[in-house]
Amino acid sequence: MERITSKNNQLVKDIKRLITSTGERAEKKLFVLEGARLCFDVLNSAYRVKYFLITESALGAYPEKAKKLEAVSEKSFIISDEVADKLSDTKTAQGVFAVCPVRESEAKLTDKLIALDNLQDPANIGAVFRTAEALGIKTVITSNCCDIYNPKTLRASMGGVLRLDTVDCKSLSDMLVSLKNDYRVYSTVPDASAEKITETDFSGKCICVIGNEANGVSEEVKAVSDSLITVPMQGNAESLNASAAAAIVMWEMLR
Repeated sequence: MERITSKNNQLVKDIKRLITSTGERAEKKLFVLEGARLCFDVLNSAYRVKYFLITESALGAYPEKAKKLEAVSEKSFIISDEVADKLSDTKTAQGVFAVCPVRESEAKLTDKLIALDNLQDPANIGAVFRTAEALGIKTVITSNCCDIYNPKTLRASMGGVLRLDTVDCKSLSDMLVSLKNDYRVYSTVPDASAEKITETDFSGKCICVIGNEANGVSEEVKAVSDSLITVPMQGNAESLNASAAAAIVMWEMLR
């Protein structure tokens, strides 16, 4: 492994820009994983590794996993603690980083799908991926959402982004129309007059749409939906957090 000890190293600067800039990730088609769990999770995913960076102390803590990740990486580096601190997007750097090319997904559309319409909170999106994986959903559809390779999304997903297929589309309404011969489309709304999810028939192929944190599902998507559904609520709450609503909907859809 080569060594990098300077925070001013050009590769370090380039990786830092990937961590902090959505535009840089989109232009270079690269993203960064940080932390032992996420970096070693890539070994059980379809993603390749361009650069693997690790500190001496982390190498001592994870010798076998580090050896495996080094073997599948195009290039590997031992970095100083100062470099790790510069790169880290967390309060305490674990000293393990991996730079991966974005993967063009060839998603297989399974019977039950969750679609995200203009979600903008990275933590919400990550939580949806984590719950979707836990409940058995294999593919997540995203449309006009924030970057799934945002460091906060990757951490919140607990590696789910790496293991699930993602279909990203510019027009969710157009995509849903193209699938309506095979799927029933449900859009979630915070409206007591909508159909209660506890009374909804989720048998057969179906897609459930979760809307933007502030504005909900777009009018265009609601217009092409077969049904508007809602999570019954008590008390004074007007709506649920998007990831909480998604968790409840996915549970009902799959049970």
